[in-house]
Amino acid sequence: MYVICLDADPVHVVHDHQAGKVRGVPCFSCNAALGQFKDRPDVLRRAAEYLEGIVWKPTLEAPGVYQLPS
Repeated sequence: MYVICLDADPVHVVHDHQAGKVRGVPCFSCNAALGQFKDRPDVLRRAAEYLEGIVWKPTLEAPGVYQLPS
């Protein structure tokens, strides 16, 4: 059963600490990444947007003048 990365062996049973329910069985690296992001979906979404270039795409305001998102 692959949970996130789809190419590594699942080795960690991960559970929701508050609910006490099993979430899934990610690989070591994916489990560590989730821990680094403190299990916060909002932070993970921003990280994905950063990697996809959505956050830092400048808007052309005038020739040679770009506005970065705030």
